[in-house]
This record gives sequence, structure tokens and C-alpha cells, in this order.
Amino acid sequence: MTVLVTGAAGFIGAYICRALAARGDQVVGLDNYNDYYDPALKRDRVAALCPRVDIRRLDLADRQGLATLFAEVRPRRVVHLAAQAGVRYSLQNPHAYVASNLEGFVNVLEQCRHGDVEHLVYASSSSVYGDSATPPFSEDQRVDRPRSLYAATKAANELMAYTYAQLYGLRATGLRFFTVYGPWGRPDMAPLLFSRAVLAGRPIEVFNHGRMQRDFTHVDDIVAGVLGALDRADGGERHEVFNLGNHTPVELERFIDVIAAAAGREAVRHYRPMQPGDMVRTMADTRRAREAFGFEPRTPIEQGLPPVVQWCRDYFGKDA
Repeated sequence: MTVLVTGAAGFIGAYICRALAARGDQVVGLDNYNDYYDPALKRDRVAALCPRVDIRRLDLADRQGLATLFAEVRPRRVVHLAAQAGVRYSLQNPHAYVASNLEGFVNVLEQCRHGDVEHLVYASSSSVYGDSATPPFSEDQRVDRPRSLYAATKAANELMAYTYAQLYGLRATGLRFFTVYGPWGRPDMAPLLFSRAVLAGRPIEVFNHGRMQRDFTHVDDIVAGVLGALDRADGGERHEVFNLGNHTPVELERFIDVIAAAAGREAVRHYRPMQPGDMVRTMADTRRAREAFGFEPRTPIEQGLPPVVQWCRDYFGKDA
């Protein structure tokens, strides 16, 4: 069976490609290798995690290129992870989110609709919960009060996929990821930012004066959840949404302490006010995913963070 993975050179995408290939699926990926962060990291990530996967350079906004790829590959299933990420960056460059997360997503939906794709699994985000939800966040809570344009585009994706499921019978599953971390992660996210700073002896900017909690979820647990959802091609409704999180929110100060212990260096903290668009606390209610496809995260930060710190030391060097 052929599976198309968009965002295949991204953090989660490369791990997904590796897992699909390891179990015998025919995997084709696409990525535009944009410069939101250093494309060299994306190329190195692919070389390390999925060197034999066929990954094409293509932008989702290229409708004709996407149509040509679908006609050639004829995927039976699609894992759509490509998106412009980052809550804070959406305050600076909103048009990038419209082009990738809205226009690009419509292009993927259209190709899935006309290409007889049996199942589309796409990435949503815990950011959709915004100000309206109460932890633990459940899929039944409101998502109509986002704190950023990024979150708004992800909530819009869920509505768009629902519409295609109702109008055209496309089977689609949205996955709300909660703060994914691991080796080869995104350099703009806290796990790598903090690890690199501590290793290099630089101070860490700690927002909201450290009074924050995150449901940090290891990439291995996310991969298991994505594959579990993908394989559930014939169950449930035509469109479903699931939380994929650790269900164990961690105090930001504790998170930094674990990184410092792994690095063997003191973490110097500079406390800052709350950043626009950020959420104070995230926590996933994962009962629906557990009941539907056995999702059960198993990686605490004490186990998952030290390899991240070691990877930063190995990849970025002593100056991190």
C-alpha cells in the first residue's frame, strides 16, 4: 500500500516516514524545505531517519504539481503534516499561514477527493483550544476562541475536513498534537531552545515568569498514535478528531530542571511576561484515542529529555 506523507522532512514527518517504511508500506513524501528554520537540519534529519524514502520537493500551493504527484503515486492513504508552524511567527507573517495551512490544505483535500484516497490523517494542534477550554482538554470542548492565527488555521482545517467528509464521503481524521519533542526536533520549540541554551551557558527566556504547564509528548508516542489512527480506516464516523498528548502536564520549571540535570549544567533563567498567543496550560484528555485505537503514551520527560540534550550536544556541538 502506498502512503503519501506531506511535510516529510519535518520533525514528525520524518519519524512517520521511517515507521511506515519499517513496517513495509510504500512511502512517498513531499516537502518544500522552506527556510522557516535552517533547511540543512531538514536534510540531515531525512538522511538520519529515512534516507531511502522517496521525498519530492514540492509546495502545497502548487496545485498542478500536487495533482501530478497524486496521479503518479496514486496513494491509498495520506498523512498530511505539512503546515506553517509556530504560534509566535503567525503574529509576524500571517500570509504564510494562509498560503500553507488554508490554501495548501484545500489543495490536499481536493486531491484526496478526486484521487480515491481511502483515508486522510491530518495534523491539527492543541492550540485550537485557546481560551475557551478547561483542562483536561477534550475533543467535545469549544475551539472557537483561538489565541493566534496559527490556531485559527488549524481549527479551520478541522471544519474543512468535516465538510469534505460530509459532501464527498472522504474519510478524514484530525489529530490534535500536544507539544511534541524528541531528537531531531524543531529548533524554535522549547525543548531544543532550552537544551541548546543550557549546554552553551546562555540564559533561558522563561515566559509568564515560569507559571506555565505543558503536556509534553514524546515523538515515539505521537508516531504510535498517528499509525494507530491511520490504520483505523473503516471505523467510526467519516470525520473524527482525536487528542494525542501525554495527559501529564509538566511545570515549565520542572522541565528546565530535567534539561539542566541531563546537561550537567545550571540553567540560568531570565523571567519574562506572557507572550501574545501563548496558552498558560495544556493537558490532553486522551480517552477517545485510547478507546478508538489503543493510544497510550509511555514516555515521561525524565526518560525522553536526556536523549534530546545529548542529540543537541552531538549535532550542534559545544556551543549548541
